[in-house]
Amino acid sequence: MKILITGAKGFVGKNLVETLKTIRDGKNRTRPSLSIEDIFEYDIDSTPEELDIYCKQADFVFNLAGVNRPQNTEEFMQGNFGFASTLLDTLKTHGNACPVVLSSSIQATCIGRYDSEYGRSKKAGEDLFFAYAKETGAKVLVYRFPNLFGKWCRPNYNSAVATFCHNTAHDLPITVNDPAVQLELLYIDDLCEEMLDALEGVEHHCTFDGINTVLCDDGVFCAAPTTHKVTLGEIVSLLEAFKAQPGTLMMPDIPHNSFAKKLYSTYLSYLPKEKAAFSLNMNVDDRGSFTELLKTAAHGQVSVNISKPGITKGQHWHHTKWEFFIVVSGHGLIQQRKVGSDEVLEFEVSGDRIEAVHMLPGYTHNIINLSETDDLVTVMWANELFDPAHPDTFFDPV
Repeated sequence: MKILITGAKGFVGKNLVETLKTIRDGKNRTRPSLSIEDIFEYDIDSTPEELDIYCKQADFVFNLAGVNRPQNTEEFMQGNFGFASTLLDTLKTHGNACPVVLSSSIQATCIGRYDSEYGRSKKAGEDLFFAYAKETGAKVLVYRFPNLFGKWCRPNYNSAVATFCHNTAHDLPITVNDPAVQLELLYIDDLCEEMLDALEGVEHHCTFDGINTVLCDDGVFCAAPTTHKVTLGEIVSLLEAFKAQPGTLMMPDIPHNSFAKKLYSTYLSYLPKEKAAFSLNMNVDDRGSFTELLKTAAHGQVSVNISKPGITKGQHWHHTKWEFFIVVSGHGLIQQRKVGSDEVLEFEVSGDRIEAVHMLPGYTHNIINLSETDDLVTVMWANELFDPAHPDTFFDPV
């Protein structure tokens, strides 16, 4: 399959191009039915001759080209309608009735606050594509995308999320007039997955109830099925928690496929080099060191313990707290004894054979570095955060 992408250097175009390359190059095997031969990248610096060649050969077209921030409003119609007309005329010249995707906007509904020159130009593009489908019999897929966000989106352009992420990452102020304003947001990876669905002929269809997308099998329009409705205040609150994480070590709740998870990935993509690494507080003494790595409100915390040769650490027990000890370097011995008993459980551990050992509630336990020369490095997970007011930790030698 040969695929033409117009607007290939834009936010959506770049993400889609790189997604398609992973399939073409055999790095992404999640779409075994897709065989991609060529990806034709067309953008504002491409030539008419290139467009002509691409339109002749293409088996599928994604028209992502468009104008968002022109110097004058007349450029909306020229960029969003004029180029679309040129693209379709070129396809017709070659008798190429391959499927075509149009990237439109929810603003094409021209309802309420969406009544604008931009929205009208997008609506004109839609009408043009639907007329082209009737004339040529070509399959046309029109997507009215809501607000988009994700990596590589330009800040201070046409995405509030991109601006908020960039400014938060760079310690710049954010202006929010009304935190209660709600946005419908589509994550770039979800958009790209829908574009792959379109390539496979299993796109999702929809109709519109005003500006609300209603998924249905016989809808005239198409839509990515997963979007998120979030207020500006919620976005800012999440970003503040993400920014604080290197200091608090607290990882916010980021469930699978949640908006928070996608926003965190987006935020991280804007971090400057000096924030891509951050120091951790090492508690160092003559026995070695202990360093907390990561904390979560629901799933405890992860730490790393380093014991010098011959050193024994631990010698305590817990009522309810439990832990995993995972030796990743060195040679050691873990001992556990049920409180009130003389029986000792022993586990010889080594970085050469990594395994996890449960620290059992009600068992006093220790870890001994058996080496005379090398440090013992142990990753430790505890099911709850350490609470100095209720430590649930009681000294008792094994």
